[in-house]
Amino acid sequence: MDQPDVRLERVTKAFGEVKAVDDLSLSFERGGFVALLGPSGCGKTTTLRMIGGFEEPTSGTVYLGEQNVTGLPPYKREVNTVFQNYALFPHMSIQDNVAFGLRERKVPKAEIAKRVPDMLELVELKGFEKRKPTQLSGGQAQRVALARALINHPRVLLLDEPLGALDLKLRKQMQLELKRIQTEVNITFIHVTHDQEEAMTMADRIAVMNQGRIEQIGPPAELYERPKTAFVAGFLGVSNLLNAKVSGSDAVTLPDGTVARVETGALSGAPQDVRIGVRPEKVRLEPAAGSASANGANQLTGTVRDVSYIGVSSQYIVDTTAGDEIVVFAQNAGRTIDQLRNGDGVRILWEPENTFVITDSGEVPSVEELS
Repeated sequence: MDQPDVRLERVTKAFGEVKAVDDLSLSFERGGFVALLGPSGCGKTTTLRMIGGFEEPTSGTVYLGEQNVTGLPPYKREVNTVFQNYALFPHMSIQDNVAFGLRERKVPKAEIAKRVPDMLELVELKGFEKRKPTQLSGGQAQRVALARALINHPRVLLLDEPLGALDLKLRKQMQLELKRIQTEVNITFIHVTHDQEEAMTMADRIAVMNQGRIEQIGPPAELYERPKTAFVAGFLGVSNLLNAKVSGSDAVTLPDGTVARVETGALSGAPQDVRIGVRPEKVRLEPAAGSASANGANQLTGTVRDVSYIGVSSQYIVDTTAGDEIVVFAQNAGRTIDQLRNGDGVRILWEPENTFVITDSGEVPSVEELS
């Protein structure tokens, strides 16, 4: 296996009595796009700053490739950083902003003259060479900051909430642009964000952080479909979690006595008390009066408490006989489900393979943590 581009070994960062990062070990392979995702105060920015050399660990070791860079200043690390405020030089042209790092390293003028236009073409700003940063939009300024950071060919590019200052439409455009650029340059990107959709759109691996530790790390689809903790289940989208007791190799019993099945192997090593989960879009509703067979699907009964029309889908909140509420997202495609109203009795159906198992006793993130 190739040497990881970034490796943290038992890294802790304490500010007084508070541990911002707590005994963290992880590694990032070369050429990947990694997101450090989590709420404010979870340690993600502190982790990024320790990789970049802007903060020193209280204990532990930071490696870039085979080099132990713990204690080295930022300018001695093969790392560049793009900040949320871009940090462009307002008195310099775009061309000079991008060339700044090359000039500091005494790169020959002929090479600078070749590399700057190539980099501006990569970020789709060819023709903007003579403009000043004040003449650019937010998205264009972001691209200049990227070009300036990438022109030195760093081993790793660190992105500290780089899209936070952009409006929603531009932010979504830049998400796709960042992914395109990362794929073209094949440099490891480590991106800090609290925005779940942003992380899932761009990253090929996400590390979900909470209270200075990694809750789970993996591809976006794995974290969404198979969260391992209640925090991850609640931070990456909406989850329906139901208390249950293990009653078979692939079965659990809910508080009302209903037996629900899970994917084979999902209960391996689980304690007796667990929670099972299912995403709202994986659930379907049918009127309680209907007599159609569940065809092997898990089934609960309940009563619709609230209906919200949210455009492409409708959100239903259903109180179940198991004592929990279930949230259901149903596509607005003119089906019978669209006729359900508050107070209607319903059957709640979902497939065993769409059921994940949570074995920790942690809490789902609060609304404040998700905002």
